Amino acid sequence: MKPGKMRRLTVATFVVATLALGATGTASADDEDAIAYRQHIMKSLQEQTAALGKIMSGAAPDDNAVAHMETLALIASTALKSFEPKVPGGESKPEVWGDWDDFSGRMRKFAELTATMAQAAREGGKDAGLAHAIEALNCKSCHDVYRKPRSP
Repeated sequence: MKPGKMRRLTVATFVVATLALGATGTASADDEDAIAYRQHIMKSLQEQTAALGKIMSGAAPDDNAVAHMETLALIASTALKSFEPKVPGGESKPEVWGDWDDFSGRMRKFAELTATMAQAAREGGKDAGLAHAIEALNCKSCHDVYRKPRSP
């Protein structure tokens, strides 16, 4: 092979390899972003649920109870979308995507129940909304199946 042809082949191979590695790096960054976004959504749900728990136990004033219920309903309405990139990782078990119909059905039901809770709070006050909290915030039933156990 002529030296000029060999050099072009080497440069072409380098360009192809660089593009392939760059594409892989981008996919990994996109996956990490999808997981991070999902974790932020779930963390927001956890924080709002904890705030309501403090209110229900009397450890925090109940002045913002309706706002917390409305915030929960809003975040719950976005939660399923955060799993739609179907990127395994984080605290999510592979079963999330392996049994998508069940998982997505549970997430839609969660969004509906939190919306009902928030609507009851808006229309009837915080006590009316809190009456729906136990049913709406049954997070453990889904976490038992679809979230990896947390380390102690």
